[in-house]
Amino acid sequence: MAKLYFRHGTMGSSKTANAIMVAYNFYERGKRALLAKPRQDTRDNGVIRSRIGLEQKCIYVDELCRMTDAEIQGYDCVIVDEAQFCRKSEIEFFIHIVDDLDCPVICYGLRTDFRRELFEGSMWLLAWADVIEELKTVCWCGRGAKCNARFTEDGEMIRSGEQLFIGGNDHYTALCRKHYKEGNLGPKMLE
Repeated sequence: MAKLYFRHGTMGSSKTANAIMVAYNFYERGKRALLAKPRQDTRDNGVIRSRIGLEQKCIYVDELCRMTDAEIQGYDCVIVDEAQFCRKSEIEFFIHIVDDLDCPVICYGLRTDFRRELFEGSMWLLAWADVIEELKTVCWCGRGAKCNARFTEDGEMIRSGEQLFIGGNDHYTALCRKHYKEGNLGPKMLE
C-alpha cells in the first residue's frame, strides 16, 4: 500500500541530497523514480541540486499534475523536492497518485519559513501525509535547529518580508529556537 510522505527539515538538513539518494536507490534496484520540483524553485531549470553537489534531472510539479494516470503508473515512486512551495491542489494530486494509482509520493521541504509561519504546501502535507519525518540538523551552538533564519548581506537577521525568496547559505541559516528568538546568527556571522 502506497503512502504520502512528508520529510521536512530546516535549511541545510540535507533534504535535497536525501531526495536524490532515494531516487538513486530506486534506480539501483531497477525501479523508476520521477523527480519533480515546483516552478518557484528557479535556481536550476529542470535540475534538483543539493548543497553538496549532488544533482539529478527533474520535471516541474505542474507538468506532473498534467501527466496521465498511465504515464505516472510507469514510475515506482514520485519524489518532490521543495514541496513547501506546492499549492493545496497539487498536494491533492499527490494524494490521487498514492490512493488511486498506488504509487508512493515522497515530499521534501521546509515546514516553516523565516518568520516561523507554515508554507501552504507544508500545511497540507502536515494535515494529510501518511508519514511525517523530520530531517535534523544543528544550530551553530550544537542544539537541534528548528528555525530558518533569513539574513541580510550585512549579517542582520530579517523577521518580516515576502515569504518567497530563493536563496541558500548566502541568505539563510538554521538556528535553534533560543538563538532565533535572540536573533543570534552565531560567531561565524560576526567575522
